[in-house]
Amino acid sequence: MAAQYAISGTTARGISASVERAVADGGLVPGAALPPVRRLADELGVSPGTVATAYKELRQRGIVVTKGRGGTVVAQTPAVGSRRPPRVPEGVRDLAGGHPDPAFLPELTPPSVVPAVPGSHRASPRLASLEGLAREWFARDGVPAERVTFAHGALDCVGRLLSTELRPGDSVAVEDPGFHHLLDLVPALGLRMVPVAVDDRGMVPEALRTALRAGVRAVVCSPRGQNPVGGCFSRERRDALAEVLGGFPEVLVVEDDHNADVSGAPSYALAAAGLPRWAHVRTVSKHLSVDLRWAALACDGTTLARHDGRLLMTSGWISHVLQETAARLMADGSVRRLVGRAEEAYAERRRALIGELARHGVAAHGASGLNVWVPVRDEAAVVSGLRSRGWWVAAGARFRIAAPTGVRVTTAELPPADAVRLASDFAAVLGESEAVYGG
Repeated sequence: MAAQYAISGTTARGISASVERAVADGGLVPGAALPPVRRLADELGVSPGTVATAYKELRQRGIVVTKGRGGTVVAQTPAVGSRRPPRVPEGVRDLAGGHPDPAFLPELTPPSVVPAVPGSHRASPRLASLEGLAREWFARDGVPAERVTFAHGALDCVGRLLSTELRPGDSVAVEDPGFHHLLDLVPALGLRMVPVAVDDRGMVPEALRTALRAGVRAVVCSPRGQNPVGGCFSRERRDALAEVLGGFPEVLVVEDDHNADVSGAPSYALAAAGLPRWAHVRTVSKHLSVDLRWAALACDGTTLARHDGRLLMTSGWISHVLQETAARLMADGSVRRLVGRAEEAYAERRRALIGELARHGVAAHGASGLNVWVPVRDEAAVVSGLRSRGWWVAAGARFRIAAPTGVRVTTAELPPADAVRLASDFAAVLGESEAVYGG
């Protein structure tokens, strides 16, 4: 709690620095409440405006969030320090991580000999072989591939796109519920999030229209395998979204197609809809290796120039050793067949859990991807109850802004036979939590 750490400072910068140190050192933990503005101002002998300015800076930097009547609290993943995911308790089955099944990931085969390179690769940052494979990857699904570049992963790419396109204080439309790491990244860049509701077909057009009218300068969405709900664009939904976006040609639309090859859904990308400002990002972490930190980006000319200009000023290029490793895997027929089997297995496992839950009268969502989203009334009670029965699932709070409560279950390593027991346990826990909730 904030009472266990004495916030100090006589200026807005000093107060914000004191809070940041406490968060980085662990004196203020995620979820800890900061004192109300007027109370802290009285304690420090400064004006309420000084404290309010300090809290605003902390919010813009992704260290704290404001929850209306709930006050200002430390963010669940504050943008300071080095924090790891919560440790999975011993003796429980981990269905919370969102990771692929290792049985469907090929072994990495980096080149055995790496010749010395004179100077740097800035003049030729992309291997021609991998660039060709990336173009084929995009073109296969109708994504324009005239302009292609690389990044160190999907979030690295999205973060660079947003930081070059927007300025602190600008607004970004994001899915709600949405990818928790993106919801952490956006405020860490000093940007404001505008939530857009999603359903089984991705972003809801009217909700997106409302966000665009509110002045957002960028939209980040998933065309399929949406995390955590699993939504995927249909042709009709894609076209409806494109029609809405057509009235806002200056807005950058970023599609994160992070699990394209194992999503279990066809591609209906907004990138193929003729938008003036667009970026389509794909990564290989879900189907080749979580340790293969490489992503491909197809985009319009302005976006490409801004992305690559910033990349050249920072890391310069993606390691050619990494690129060669990715290229070998992408060109390997046996690897492609393994990825095909993975996509089939993930779809079967996802459908199995949804079907078993339905048998118990429990509604769930998961049209594509590696996860199933289950709306529940009391997230904490369900997570705790399932833990007592040997299951570890993710509470929905980390994925939500204003969306209703729920929990996310990763089904990538859940065979259909095990889904039977999980669904039964889930229904029992729901019965218990509803009885307690209702008094």
